[in-house]
Amino acid sequence: MQSLEDLPQYGHKQWQSYFGRTFDVYTKLWKFQQQHRQVLDTRYGLKRWQIGEVASKIGQLYYHYYLRTSETSYLNEAFSFYSAIRQRSYYYQVNKEGRPELVVKKLRYYARYIVVCLLLNKMDLVKILVKELSDEIEDYTQRFNTEDQLEWNLVLQEVAAFIEADPIVILNDNNSVIVTSNRLLEGGVPPLEQGMVVGQLVLADALIIGNCNNQVKFSELTIDMFRMLQALEREPVNLTTQTSKQGTLEPIEKPAKRENPHKYLLYKPTFSQLFTFLSASFKELPANSVLLIYLSATGVFPAGHSVYEGPFDFGGVLTNTNRDVVNGETMQKRNQAQKEMHCLHPGDLFPFTRKPLFVIVDSSNSAAYKNFTNMFGQPLVCLLSPTMYPKSVQDQSQRGSLFTLFLYSPLLAFSSVCGLNSMRQGLWERAQEFLCKVYRDIGQLITRSRSIDQAFLQFFGDEFLRLLLIRFVFCSAALRLHKLFRECRSFPESYPELPRQETVESSLLQKHVIELATMLEVQSLFWNDGLETY
Repeated sequence: MQSLEDLPQYGHKQWQSYFGRTFDVYTKLWKFQQQHRQVLDTRYGLKRWQIGEVASKIGQLYYHYYLRTSETSYLNEAFSFYSAIRQRSYYYQVNKEGRPELVVKKLRYYARYIVVCLLLNKMDLVKILVKELSDEIEDYTQRFNTEDQLEWNLVLQEVAAFIEADPIVILNDNNSVIVTSNRLLEGGVPPLEQGMVVGQLVLADALIIGNCNNQVKFSELTIDMFRMLQALEREPVNLTTQTSKQGTLEPIEKPAKRENPHKYLLYKPTFSQLFTFLSASFKELPANSVLLIYLSATGVFPAGHSVYEGPFDFGGVLTNTNRDVVNGETMQKRNQAQKEMHCLHPGDLFPFTRKPLFVIVDSSNSAAYKNFTNMFGQPLVCLLSPTMYPKSVQDQSQRGSLFTLFLYSPLLAFSSVCGLNSMRQGLWERAQEFLCKVYRDIGQLITRSRSIDQAFLQFFGDEFLRLLLIRFVFCSAALRLHKLFRECRSFPESYPELPRQETVESSLLQKHVIELATMLEVQSLFWNDGLETY
C-alpha cells in the first residue's frame, strides 16, 4: 500500500494501472483465504487479525481510490470493509499477542474507519468509534509505555474538535441530534428557466487547498476543506445495503458519467506542490470544462508599496515553507522590493486563465484577487470572502470560516451568525424549504440581469457552480443587512463585480432575508428599512 500512496495523485494514466493490478492481487488473496480458510487455520495457524489486516488494506485501497476519483461509491465500499472488520471482531485478539506493533495496526484501522464515517456523515457511529479508540489507546499506552502516546491523544483531540465544529445542532421531538447532509441532492439546484441561454461548461476538476493556521483538522483535512469537498459532491447512493456478500472485492462498475468533479485535496502544500497539481489539472482538463480552485489560507500581505502595482504587488495567500528550500536553507528576502516567495499571488494564476477558471478565496487577504486581469478572454470568476469579521464571528474562526460555511450550508451559516446554537427539526425543514424558493429567485435575478458580466452566465449551466453562485449572492445579501457587519471589508466581493442593485442589494432578496430572520425569530439583528445604512 505504501508504494501506491507514493504514486503521484495527478496524471490519471500514471497511477490507474497500478491500482488496477493491486485490486487484482487483493481480489485473489481475499478469495483464496475464503476458499481455504480451514486449512489455513489448522495447518498454518492463520489468525483472525491477519484476515482483518487484509480487509483493512482493501478498505484503505477503496478509500484512496475515492480520493483519486471523487466517486463516493468507492467510499461506500471502504465503509463496507471497515464495518465488516468491526462486526466480525477480526482485531479482537490483537491485545493478547503482546506485540505493540500489532495494536498500532488496530489503532490505525480505527482512525481510517473514523475518516470514512466522517465523510459519509455517520456521526452517531463516529462517536461510538471515538469512544472505542479512546479505550484502545488507554489500554495500549498503559500496557506498553510507548513514546507515541501524545500522538494518539492528539488524534483523539482532533477528531473530537472536528465533530463539534458545526455551530448549530438540529433536534427532533425526542431531543436527539439529527444529522443532515449538505451534499447535492437530486432536485436540489434551481432549474434553469425554459429558453434561458447559459454556458454549457461542466465543472471537471477542483483543487481544494487548506492552509489556515489553527483551524480544526483531522487526517490532513481542515474543516473548510471538508465542507467544500462535500459542496462539490452529489449525495451518494448507499451501496452497502446492496452488497449481499461482504467483502467479495469485486471492483464496482464505474457510473455511466462522472457524478462528481474530480478533486485534489492539498493540505498545507508548498508552492511547488500546488503549482504541480495545478499544472497537471490544467493539462488534463477536457474541452468545455472548468477548473475550480478553492483557497482556504492565511493571508500574506505586501511588505511595502511599490510604484507600479501589478499582480504580484498585493500579496495573496500563504503556501507552506517546510519543503521549499534553496541550497538547503529557507531563502530569506533580502529587501522589501522582493516579493513574498511562499505565497500564491494572483499573478501566479494568470497562465491558467487560458481555460475556464472558477476561483474561490477564503482568506484575510482575499481582496488581493480582485486585481485580476482576464488576459485570454476565457470565462473567469473569483468569489472572495470578507477580509474582516465582527469579533463574535472571528472568535469562532477556529471552527471554520463563515464564508465557506455559507457556500456549504447557507442555513447553518445564517443561524450561526444570528447566534443560534440549536434548532428544532420542523423549523429547520421549513426554513430549508423557504430557502429553495429564495434560491430560485436569486437564479432569476442573475439570469435576467441586463448588466451582469457574461462570465457568471457561462458558468451557470453547471449545477455545482450555479449553486455556489446562488449561495454566494445569498451570503452577500444576508451580511449586508446584518447589523454587526458594518464595514465594506466585512462583505464578500467578486471579480468581475456583480451589479449590486440587481443582485445582492435587490429589494426582493432583502425582503427574503428579513422573512427568513423572522421565521427564526432573529429579525432584530437585521436592518429592516431598505438601504438606510448605506
